Amino acid sequence: MSLSLRDQLLKAGLVNQKQVKQVSKEKQKQKRLEHKGQIEVDDSQQRAAQEAMAEKAKRDQELNRQQQEKAEQKARVAQIKQLIEVSRLPKLSTEDYYNFVDDKKVKRLSVNSLMRSKLSSGSLAIVHHGGGYEVIPREAALKIQERDPRRIVLLNTQVEAPDADDPYAAYQIPDDLMW
Repeated sequence: MSLSLRDQLLKAGLVNQKQVKQVSKEKQKQKRLEHKGQIEVDDSQQRAAQEAMAEKAKRDQELNRQQQEKAEQKARVAQIKQLIEVSRLPKLSTEDYYNFVDDKKVKRLSVNSLMRSKLSSGSLAIVHHGGGYEVIPREAALKIQERDPRRIVLLNTQVEAPDADDPYAAYQIPDDLMW
């Protein structure tokens, strides 16, 4: 059976019975004063533990936020991929090309005359996909632009009908010149 520290000190003769009673009276007095609120309790360890718990909760919350952002980013990428694959037009192999600028470089895409006019008028758009380019309808391009505008390579503004009182209506400037 193990003895308390007080009993061990008494048995070893390091303290006497009078000292033991004095220490126990001091402890009782200390507890009484703490209970009445006349003396401050040393709760620095408890405060440090609470601060550590608050810091851990904050760190966990930050990690959860980062994981949630990663999951949302992954979902956006999957949505963009699905939009492109569902709405892309078939690739053509013609001798007629549509030239456009991507990252300060001139690129070209094989098109027919109908696709060229729709690309120029803004009904079709060109997007990055799988290391290449795809032609998709304007509606799909607008949805992709909401999620990630960097994927859109070319999306011309929709051409409006000319005004009835426009004095230069007879002088149309072609915007689909071959170059």
